[in-house]
Amino acid sequence: MTILVTGAGLIGRLTATALQAQGEAVLLADVRVRDTGVDVPLVQCDVTDFERLSQIVDAHRVTAIVHTAALLSTAIRIDPLAGVRVNTLGTANVLEVARRHDLARVVLASSTTVAYSSFGTLPPEPIAEDFTTHAVSEAPASIYAATKVAGEHLGLAYGALYGLSVIVLRYGAVLGAGPEASTSVPGRLLSKLLDGGRSNVPVYLDDPVLLWNGREEFVDARDCARANLAALNAVDPKQRVYNVATGRWFTVDEFVEVVRHMYPSLRIGAMRLPSGGFAAFPHLRPAPSDVSAARRDLGFDATYSLADTVEHFAAARNE
Repeated sequence: MTILVTGAGLIGRLTATALQAQGEAVLLADVRVRDTGVDVPLVQCDVTDFERLSQIVDAHRVTAIVHTAALLSTAIRIDPLAGVRVNTLGTANVLEVARRHDLARVVLASSTTVAYSSFGTLPPEPIAEDFTTHAVSEAPASIYAATKVAGEHLGLAYGALYGLSVIVLRYGAVLGAGPEASTSVPGRLLSKLLDGGRSNVPVYLDDPVLLWNGREEFVDARDCARANLAALNAVDPKQRVYNVATGRWFTVDEFVEVVRHMYPSLRIGAMRLPSGGFAAFPHLRPAPSDVSAARRDLGFDATYSLADTVEHFAAARNE
């Protein structure tokens, strides 16, 4: 009996190693066969290839899937069609394979960006999973967000129509380091600040995509992996979608100060805040996400503060 984790990116690797540490049989699947840096079996699989995915599930007696494979915002800007194929068709394939093989559970990785277009009309109170949105005027403002909305609704449909046990985890802006940082907006920001602090070279934050007005929430990739395990093990979840975040939010200056606490010589050479929110979305975040449902149903609370995250990934970059 094996748990399949799709995507050997940071969250996928962290999830697989955490499962293995608990004594679970785990298999990582990624579009590329490469050295992942973790001692977990890896098979090559493009999630857009339904037959290959189905073959792996059958051959390895897979009983549950954690689906993290996706193209992130920066990569999608380069190749939008690839992003739609991987993020939407890939998710549909995972769900259909799970239905045909009668898997016990599927955990889908989603994103807080599904709510960004509604920030202009949401009240200033913690944002619940079932937030109010206008289907047309507040449609997703990026292809990445559109694919995540599609993935969430596919998961909900498979749950309602076929009784598939699906849990969607809506991560806050994920912070990490490593090769994935170049395709992650929060990862790029953290990498620039850490590199500047370590090298004592001024950091020029002149890319408005990396900045935000108001406040934004972030979550450590390690907490995302912990949430994946909690969702796999949840006995009686009361809903299908859960926010995964810390419940705290930060201005750009507050974010920079957390990094500066570790690197006192960090200098910001230039910074012009956009009028809107994070990652070039037009509206300011009205509040952090409501994390009470994940605490109640999954037994999950974020462990790592922003300071913990900065310290951990700074050390990882120095290795």
